[in-house]
Amino acid sequence: MTYHDHNDRQFFRNLRKGAPAAVDAFQALDKAVFENPDNVIPLKYTELIAVAVALTTQCPYCIEAHSNAAREAGATEQELAETIMTATALRAGGGLTHGWQALKFFQGEAAASNPSVPAASLS
Repeated sequence: MTYHDHNDRQFFRNLRKGAPAAVDAFQALDKAVFENPDNVIPLKYTELIAVAVALTTQCPYCIEAHSNAAREAGATEQELAETIMTATALRAGGGLTHGWQALKFFQGEAAASNPSVPAASLS
């Protein structure tokens, strides 16, 4: 069994049926971001940003949709590759800086530097 299948999109109908106002609001937001003629950021860059975010949030459908949309908006394969590596670096950086937090907790520094953290939560 696979958790992500291209045919899963059929369940969008179920989502719309169950939460029509929320789905309409989401679609209006999406349209405002990606189809607004008053946007200052060119669509190609908006789509590359969307690819980077999709890689970070790990949304397979978003990765597909925005990679294709970036190509259609004029992005090159090199631009997509650089976007991929930028997202990769940021995601790895998140692991690194969260690692600092792990070391801080391990060494018992969290309570000392943040009085709102109870010492008992560190053990």
